[in-house]
Amino acid sequence: MNYISTRDKTQKVPSAVAIANGISKEGGLFVPESFPQITEERLLKLSKMSYTERAKNILGDFLTDFTDDELYHCVTGAYTDKFEDDSVTRIAKLGDDIYMLELWHGPTCAFKDMALQLLPYLLKTSAEKTVDGKEIVILVATSGDTGKAALEGFKDVEGTRIMVFYPEQGVSPMQKLQMATQEGENVTVCAIKGNFDDAQTAVKQIFTDKALAERLAANNMMFSSANSINWGRLVPQIVYYISAYCDLLADEEIAIGDKINVCVPTGNFGNILAAYYAKKMGLPIAKFICASNENNVLTDFIRTGTYNKKREFHATISPSMDILISSNLERLLFSLYEGNDVAVKKLMSNLNERGSYAVSDVVREHLQAEFYGGYCDDVSTKATIKNTFKNYSYLCDTHTAVAMNVYNGYVKETGDKTKTVIASTASPFKFAQSVLESVAGTTDGFTEFEMTDKLAELTGCAVPDSLALLKDKAPRFADVCNKAKIEEYVVSQLNLK
Repeated sequence: MNYISTRDKTQKVPSAVAIANGISKEGGLFVPESFPQITEERLLKLSKMSYTERAKNILGDFLTDFTDDELYHCVTGAYTDKFEDDSVTRIAKLGDDIYMLELWHGPTCAFKDMALQLLPYLLKTSAEKTVDGKEIVILVATSGDTGKAALEGFKDVEGTRIMVFYPEQGVSPMQKLQMATQEGENVTVCAIKGNFDDAQTAVKQIFTDKALAERLAANNMMFSSANSINWGRLVPQIVYYISAYCDLLADEEIAIGDKINVCVPTGNFGNILAAYYAKKMGLPIAKFICASNENNVLTDFIRTGTYNKKREFHATISPSMDILISSNLERLLFSLYEGNDVAVKKLMSNLNERGSYAVSDVVREHLQAEFYGGYCDDVSTKATIKNTFKNYSYLCDTHTAVAMNVYNGYVKETGDKTKTVIASTASPFKFAQSVLESVAGTTDGFTEFEMTDKLAELTGCAVPDSLALLKDKAPRFADVCNKAKIEEYVVSQLNLK
């Protein structure tokens, strides 16, 4: 299995190179040349396996330059004793047709753990194959959850250093505390004066800065990414959609071959793209429901075929989705344009230079055949949290609530009652103020941890240990830099000659 760039198909590399580099040298994203297929027979076999066994089986199709022993080491290291139990994920059934795929039972209480507990193992193994001896400097732009999950995954991993940038006013208090208190000798955390898109754009520019790359090489270092632009971040996410289908089979909620819908709260488009890739492998998925908050650039794109980032940016109560430049959409475009790298490169150039692009009518029709786009505002998000708890005794966070709201709108609009898996992406206690306001009406005078305790008291849900323990931890990081100074900050922190 080789990987090619979305902007230059002549760039062809094995998975270890794609993972170690993170991004192609001309700025394109690595995608597999083809997709392995999963038959019904294989799905039935997978349904009898543990999550770890499923992960090794599926990843083996994509990481063909990894030995069986290397894959076993990576997968068992990532998913053994890191999550609340051996199931790794959980499915909660709401009514007859809704299944919440809970992806947040890992060490940082967010779905990012599903990939970022595995990525350090994949990256270290890849580096040993391709750039042995170089220190890998991992740069991360985060809208909240990726930063903490990446820090936790890479802390004290030999041969790596990780630097995380987050919008100063664009994460929840709990997310900020998680990052500011991060342990590890190889970690750095810095807030920026700007939004997530500012941080992401700056990081991508650093990756393609040839002069900086040369300075790094002279110091025996190289950059890589832990964002979902890195194939090593994205491929583990394919696993949990296939695994969810297998769990539904094992629980006799569906029969082999039955189609399901998938609904995902979406910002950078990686999570829902993983589900799309699972379908390309043969997983029976009928419709992808793409849920956005007020930053509804993806909703407009799906409905019109025009992507326009030139719009007002909203800071919402679902901050991990506060994104106007969805990087992984480039991979979907490459698929919809049937591997036409020239077309994709032109679209990305238009986005960079003009702030927008429009796909062809044929591509728009293909897009709409697969995807439904919807969005909701903060008021509707809070109402959905309240109603979901009232109707199903199920407490969801602000991002999962966006997905639930858009799913309800989709059913009302289409009448489609196909059984649907909704990606539940974070513990509600990471966003305690908004969730508590939703179910109780007020949080006046409460501290962050008083809110988590009150939320637990009112709902009967337990505060995850990893969040409760933050109460007594002192922050280590308080740096703030201007968005235009991120590269300068990186150079300073690395003491480059």
